Amino acid sequence: MRLFWFYRELLWNLAHREITQRYKQSVLGYAWVIINPLSQLLVMNFVFSTILKVNSLGVPFIIFLSVALLPWNLFTQSLTSSTGVLVSNSNLITKIYFPREILVYATIIAKIVDYLYSCIVLVLFFIAFKTTITIDILWIPVILVIQLIFTTGLALILSALNLFYRDIQYLLNLILMMWMYLTPIMYPVEMLPAKYRFIFTLNPMAVIINAYRQVMLSGSGPNLNSLGLALVMSIAVFIVGFLLFKKLEGEFADYV
Repeated sequence: MRLFWFYRELLWNLAHREITQRYKQSVLGYAWVIINPLSQLLVMNFVFSTILKVNSLGVPFIIFLSVALLPWNLFTQSLTSSTGVLVSNSNLITKIYFPREILVYATIIAKIVDYLYSCIVLVLFFIAFKTTITIDILWIPVILVIQLIFTTGLALILSALNLFYRDIQYLLNLILMMWMYLTPIMYPVEMLPAKYRFIFTLNPMAVIINAYRQVMLSGSGPNLNSLGLALVMSIAVFIVGFLLFKKLEGEFADYV
């Protein structure tokens, strides 16, 4: 927290630059933050609910999908943007001293802003389908924090390694595509045979996505055992990521 406070102006300026420059020359501007996920949701809703007829556990499929896909997009966009952030900011790294992890944190903050805007789509769906919301929705900040700890840890690892091995950014797209299908985003966990469900317990994002659905759609709290395991794994990934990042930080200027 001291790091965030001491470098708060730099952190804010980097995050603000990431947010404003992305759509600077665009006619629709920041509306694309809503248009993109909405288009993705509508297409996937048609494919999985109309053609494949996936069971959505008694709720409209587009809401079932939105609750999972929007936080998943936050996860993937944070990783893909953070992976190349050291390379794209080589001029700062070679000229100014500051903790390099600030670049990763600023990128993730910008993606959180995108995520919050995209949640407008989910709110509209909840209103349109008159979906009931219970007090268990208060678990969402806790689940989001666990997700961000896990995401930040991975982002630190990937951004550092990508500086030395540029293949990382291309390999990441392949891994995220496979990871998406191994995470219950387009389908419920219940579709998988019981003997294989332990696989999801070992996947922090599967636990996190399922937790979002439990507190928003099932009217119950999350599975605390699974969520606790996800928290432990997320903290472990963050510690490994931070230590690796700091160990390699001294060599960054030689490879940008």
